[in-house]
Amino acid sequence: MTWVPTGLRARLVITFLLVAVTASAMVAGLGYQIIRRGLLEHTERGAVADVRETLSRITLPIGASDVVWPSDTTVTDEDLGGVVQALEAPERTVIVTYGDHQSSNAGARFTMTDVPDQLRWQAARRLVHQRVLLRDRPWLIVATQIQRAARDGVLRPTGLTAYVFVPLSEEQAVLSRLKAALAQAGGITLVLAVTLALLSARRVLLPVRRLGAAARALGAGELQVRLPVRGRDELAELTATFNETAAALEDTVSELRTLESMSRRFVADVSHELRTPLTAMTAVTDMLSEDAEDLPDDAGEAVRIVVREIDRLRVLVEHLIEISRFDAGAATLRRETVDVGDALADCLEMRGWADRVKLTVPVGLTFSLDARRFDVIVANLVGNALNHGAPPVVVSARVAVGGENHGALEVTVRDHGSGIPEEVLPHVFDRFYKAGTDRARSVGSGLGLSIAKANAELHGGSITAERCDPGTLFRVWIPKQ
Repeated sequence: MTWVPTGLRARLVITFLLVAVTASAMVAGLGYQIIRRGLLEHTERGAVADVRETLSRITLPIGASDVVWPSDTTVTDEDLGGVVQALEAPERTVIVTYGDHQSSNAGARFTMTDVPDQLRWQAARRLVHQRVLLRDRPWLIVATQIQRAARDGVLRPTGLTAYVFVPLSEEQAVLSRLKAALAQAGGITLVLAVTLALLSARRVLLPVRRLGAAARALGAGELQVRLPVRGRDELAELTATFNETAAALEDTVSELRTLESMSRRFVADVSHELRTPLTAMTAVTDMLSEDAEDLPDDAGEAVRIVVREIDRLRVLVEHLIEISRFDAGAATLRRETVDVGDALADCLEMRGWADRVKLTVPVGLTFSLDARRFDVIVANLVGNALNHGAPPVVVSARVAVGGENHGALEVTVRDHGSGIPEEVLPHVFDRFYKAGTDRARSVGSGLGLSIAKANAELHGGSITAERCDPGTLFRVWIPKQ
């Protein structure tokens, strides 16, 4: 697996290092090549000039009394040795050839087999030189055919060819020291680059980290967070923009919170104010409902409609009051040890559902919970099953053993109707949500399941809905205290 740096700090440091190392390597490489070329060319020019000057001193006119050559056609080993002696120097190897004759200096390290063929061919025409690697050491070979001036002053070839091996060990040592110095300089440059990269990354990323921390604080609800603006660069502009955005967000959220608070207070006030007239209307409708059978058909039906709608309004007001408590954060939990079987039986019997619901609870099952809120949860779920499902409606309870919900109280409510559609399941706990147009005028308020969920979550638990075959299953989890 290839490691890829993901942090901005790592990418900045690596980029800085790559640029610094690349620039250092290019400068060092170019400098080394320039120095190497200049040093070797200087050595070559010196060696070639020395060989040329030496050869010019031993080239004499034909027929002169002081000619060292015996004749134009005869060359002895002594003649060759004289040329070798004139060209030799410390650590040099000199080879002079004339046809099949060959002579070299004492202690010569090389022979004609070490001379490249191309160099031999070029030496027959002009003075040439070439760098070669022999015995793991660099050498410069200077080769040329020796000429002498005839009586007419024209230089003519003598048939003698000289090969001079000049050592380049000192130049190699100088270049090796230069390499070591450049490597040390590169190491120092790398250390400096790392230091500067870390300092630069810290300088650049410090405002970014502050912005990140401020953004997290802003997301956590600390809308008053602001950052000091330093400098006039892009990060300063970004910080200023962040401050402006935070201020605008704080103003907007403050307005929304004010409106929300006013809305909650309005709902709570209206709900409480409606209680008094509803109480009176309920008392009147109870009296009217007793006499509805004695009234004419139209009047009796009108009375029954009024009674039903007032009952719906009463349930809606009670639900709105309960929701307003949750929204205002005033809902509290009072846990006590409750016999779950008795609590469920009382909930069903108090609402007249005991003969319509099958109850399955282990004998003596007790659990720590808020009895009133538990009653609200069960009443809303069972009422929903009776109003919108089909019998039989089954309510069961148990304490889970094992798994992630070990020790939690599980209460299930299942009906055997057509079931809630799959596309509706994610919304059944939304406020005022009713599935289908046929439920728009149902007896429910659209808040019952939302209230049941809020009470379950107040216990630290959860509630879910799922389709069965047939029907719908609601499952409540209440963790142990």
